[in-house]
Amino acid sequence: MPSFSYESIKRDGNAASGVLSAPDKAQAIRRLREQGMTPINIEQRESSSLKPAFLRKSDRPSIKRSDLANLVREIATALEAGLPLMQALKTVRQQSRGPAMPVLLDFLIERVEAGMPLHQAAAEYGPPFDDLVLGMFRSADASGKMDEVLHQLASLLDRSIELRREIVGATVYPLIVAFLILASVVVMVTVVLPRLMAPLTDQNNFVMPWPTAVLLGTADFIQAWWWLMLAITIAIVIGYRAWSVIPKNRRVIDGALLRIPLLGKLIRDVAVARFTRTLGTLVSAGIPILTALKIVRDTLGNTVLMDAIDEVQEKVTTGQSLADPLAECGHFPPLLVQIVNMGERSGRLESMLMHAARAFDRQVDQTLKVFTKALPPVLLVFMALLAAFVLTAILLPLLEMQSAIGA
Repeated sequence: MPSFSYESIKRDGNAASGVLSAPDKAQAIRRLREQGMTPINIEQRESSSLKPAFLRKSDRPSIKRSDLANLVREIATALEAGLPLMQALKTVRQQSRGPAMPVLLDFLIERVEAGMPLHQAAAEYGPPFDDLVLGMFRSADASGKMDEVLHQLASLLDRSIELRREIVGATVYPLIVAFLILASVVVMVTVVLPRLMAPLTDQNNFVMPWPTAVLLGTADFIQAWWWLMLAITIAIVIGYRAWSVIPKNRRVIDGALLRIPLLGKLIRDVAVARFTRTLGTLVSAGIPILTALKIVRDTLGNTVLMDAIDEVQEKVTTGQSLADPLAECGHFPPLLVQIVNMGERSGRLESMLMHAARAFDRQVDQTLKVFTKALPPVLLVFMALLAAFVLTAILLPLLEMQSAIGA
């Protein structure tokens, strides 16, 4: 859509200027008059005025999740102080540092100044704006409570960063131990074990125990075909990335994640807490429930749950209440269904949803504690079993040889 630079006079007599998007010049003049301004000069902008870095999505730099959380919070703080969105973006831009942040903010300012909504400008930019961020931006634009929703988004981003750090912190020690054990196993299987077993393999009447035979076969295969294993691993990684991008396959992956013990419950609890809080914010802002469901589905981060919300939305469109479809889809906890049912009957849906969001946040904390405490022992037990198998494969033939010599 073309962009037009304008100069106009407001109703209070002050001059104003800026950029807006419109199909043609007549529509641009009409929009200015609808805003209570009298156009003085309006000219169409050339498309070449966009910066070259904005023309190719692959050239646009991204930022870390923590930087994105800080950016959203700064914008929300500026809006909370009473600044309009454009002025808030320009204020944050003046304080931005690094190579990526100024480019990102310049892009948003360029698009928003041309009349594009914030969520649409972020979607056009691409990463780091994922489905969660775009959904929250859309809800911020639709609710009229942009500062409140953006503060909520910043808290969600901080929570996801904290969640990732807690999981990494809980698994770093077991992973280090697992790596050391795995490295020791590789050395034992490929170097030590073949040399120890060489004298025994030369004896025709000696039968290798099956654990030892398995490891010797594995060692021979690795030494002969390591390059093929490396090539297959690289091909699997590349193929998986290409395969997982397809929507149908993404649903298969997300469905499998939800079925993993502990991890699936954690993913579901995080999504439900996010869904409940965002829906409560939209409903309290006066957004119709169908519109709110369309917006909130993009914040879930799991395609299976998104499809469930689509089914809920279709049933609500036919006149059903919100609680019944939530119960029928089977992906949402009974507590949420009961709270929604009570909120609909009492006419206090938004306040009940916010109370439920706080309850689900506490449940996420409990699930996270269980997950982070259970994962290290599971990893250590698995690696201990692997080490025990290797040790058994080494000791069994030696013990059998000692028994044969003693006999």
